[in-house]
Amino acid sequence: MTFINDEIGKKIRKLRKNKNITLEELSSLIHKSKSTISKYEKGEISIDIETLYDISSALDVSITELIYYPAGSIISSRKDLPNFFRDLQHFYSYYFDGRANKLIRCVFDIVSGPRNDGSYAIMMYMNFRDYDNYQKCENTYFGYIEHFDAVTNIQLSNRDMPMEKASIKIMASSLNHETKWGLFCGFSSRPMMPVAVKMLFSKERLEESKGLTTQLKVSKEDIRLLKLYNMLPVT
Repeated sequence: MTFINDEIGKKIRKLRKNKNITLEELSSLIHKSKSTISKYEKGEISIDIETLYDISSALDVSITELIYYPAGSIISSRKDLPNFFRDLQHFYSYYFDGRANKLIRCVFDIVSGPRNDGSYAIMMYMNFRDYDNYQKCENTYFGYIEHFDAVTNIQLSNRDMPMEKASIKIMASSLNHETKWGLFCGFSSRPMMPVAVKMLFSKERLEESKGLTTQLKVSKEDIRLLKLYNMLPVT
């Protein structure tokens, strides 16, 4: 149990610091002493479920972001899952933002599941500076990932703007490749308009090279297919 306390405490500390909340401020918000919260973060004492909910509310995060799942505990036993996602608790994605002329990195955390319908709760962290603090990012989404025979579907809501919905489709995730292409559809606020971008998904972090950026940009073949089908397909 001590190890689990340590891991939950690390999550609380990282999220608290990412949101620039001091121990004193968190203490006031959940009506616990500063020393008690410090012990929570160091893993020295266990946190009861009611206090865990209080902390998630004070930090404005989903409680699933605070819970620790041992490696492989969520999905490794699900042999019916597509090969690309099997045994993963984290995966990565990349797209190119032409407005800022830069590559955007994302991390996905599978945080709980499966539910009765076979879907898993998922967090998406978009556009962060470094992987050690990826939860401190420009946009955070919460939603569910579900798998079908030919496609993986991810439905998301922006945690800071719940009215903003997004969806991702990943084809042929049953094939055990290290990377897969998908299509992200959502809503942009710069400028305000619906958007669809191609995203590359990976089991491991990729080198953010010129070659990767070239892959993520809309190509001549993408434009040819767009004109042919009058839609943006990603294969």
